[in-house]
Amino acid sequence: MINSTVGLDDVDVAIAAARAGAEAVRARYGQRLTRVDKGAGDFATEADVAAEEAILDVIRAARPDDAVHGEEGGQRGAADAVRQWWVDPLCGTLNYAVGTMLVAVNVALRDGPAAVADPFSGEVFFTDGATAWVRRDGSDTRLAPTAANGLVDVNLDPPFPSAPGFRAVDLLAHPGFVATFRPRVVSTTLALAWVAAGKRAAYVTDGGDLTGSVHFAAGIALCRAAGCVVTGVDGAPTGPAGRGLVVAADAGTHALLLSMIRAEARAVTS
Repeated sequence: MINSTVGLDDVDVAIAAARAGAEAVRARYGQRLTRVDKGAGDFATEADVAAEEAILDVIRAARPDDAVHGEEGGQRGAADAVRQWWVDPLCGTLNYAVGTMLVAVNVALRDGPAAVADPFSGEVFFTDGATAWVRRDGSDTRLAPTAANGLVDVNLDPPFPSAPGFRAVDLLAHPGFVATFRPRVVSTTLALAWVAAGKRAAYVTDGGDLTGSVHFAAGIALCRAAGCVVTGVDGAPTGPAGRGLVVAADAGTHALLLSMIRAEARAVTS
């Protein structure tokens, strides 16, 4: 691995790392895996840990001085390092543990390149920070968001930090939502890559500031580079004071979803 990473630029490191993680995930699929309890119903598996180690091997070989924050191993190197990699080795662990092939491997350099690998389709979605692409069967295709399919992925997993003002599940009760869109629940941030790729019209999730989250950093970077509209659920820019995400393929879809979110919030608090 050390020889194979010599001379790679940052976007190539992100792609190689995501691919290494995806290989570890795919190799263990369907096996009986030990679970590590994280509390509150959350857990990791041997596949999560193995994928993170595979990703770390790539980053350490190519960028030994960089810091890394991993979902499983925590912080390695200075938390305030200028060069910090965010690693989510298996987003969708519960899906994976029950045999559902809807997961993502997320690798992102803060304020830089990022890659999201789908272990089962073989696709790697990536960005150099300016443009976004998908690599499939050795060919790269520019990502082109579109809302034409009308599919909106809504994260229904608790907790709901914006409740009672907003819960993502409440959006499904808005009559205009089901009249305009078709809800989907993938339960993995692979859905963000799908918005960038035109496989989803939008993605909505509750939460705080997700821009520095190992789960969301790579997907957000992809969507921004692809030209998607990215804000919090309140329509404000994402950042330290942010609240969740509304990521849409175009401005019209984004505005419509925000109007529905605000209508549901008013109905709950009135």
